[in-house]
Amino acid sequence: MALADDILSTLIVKPGTAADLAGRDPAWKGGSHFEDMATEELQTFAKERLQQFVDDLCDAQELLWASDTYSLLLIFQALDAAGKDGTIKHIMSGVNPQGCQVFSFKQPSALELDHDFLWRASIALPERGRIGIFNRSYYEDVVVVQVHPEFLRNQKLPPATVVDGRFWQERYEDINAFERHLDRNGTKVVKFFLNVSKEEQRQRFLRRVENADKYWKFSPTDLKERGHWDEYQRTFEDVLTNTSTGQAPWYVIPADHKYVMRTLVAGVVVRVIRSLDLSYPTVGPERLEAVEKARAELRAEV
Repeated sequence: MALADDILSTLIVKPGTAADLAGRDPAWKGGSHFEDMATEELQTFAKERLQQFVDDLCDAQELLWASDTYSLLLIFQALDAAGKDGTIKHIMSGVNPQGCQVFSFKQPSALELDHDFLWRASIALPERGRIGIFNRSYYEDVVVVQVHPEFLRNQKLPPATVVDGRFWQERYEDINAFERHLDRNGTKVVKFFLNVSKEEQRQRFLRRVENADKYWKFSPTDLKERGHWDEYQRTFEDVLTNTSTGQAPWYVIPADHKYVMRTLVAGVVVRVIRSLDLSYPTVGPERLEAVEKARAELRAEV
């Protein structure tokens, strides 16, 4: 448990402190306990732990569904090729599909642009008992839109709106208030920033353009956005620092080693659900009497 606590303390952006992305190693493997492991040994260990977490998450999701009190919202943000899709696929592989829903947020539609920037996320929130996953989220409106402020022209903001530092700070405040509201009403928000290095992103892009089976994964805009790498790093630093709170913290997950990344994410999710201290519902006297009667009838058939 002490080791898990140390890892968690390293990953989390403590509220009120800088995210310090520049000081975080995207190739981190979990600390000194794992640094001396050979790559193959660490891969085997990580895969075994991942499978254990997947099994634990299956049980935890069933308990979440049965209790019908809380819901869980997992938010994934990252630069292109960091591994969001693969991470979601692996950690949710053992969960009952009926208890899970995934939404990917891309360019807003005309309908979405007729509402405030949090509206499309609000209508996609998970019901009680379910796990909701946002593959990108309302954070696009303080990340991508901050790097490309020209996108704000489509958001039909009041004419007197001044887009300056205060404008973005107010959006951070809106997000924090929104997530505080969700937490107070039983939706636990867990946010992951998958922290990939520029070199690793380059290697992953290369694999996409050098393998015909992966051409479909590549978009010319990927390289265009890569040209804004430094701007995105500065923006994510600001966003994570200002929106990591006690009720909805950010976890910065090293993403250069996918097997490490997936295991760390799964471990955090399981830990969060366990922290809810859920239990299966108890039945009243009438239901208990019906259960005992049904048991007697079924046994009598034999």
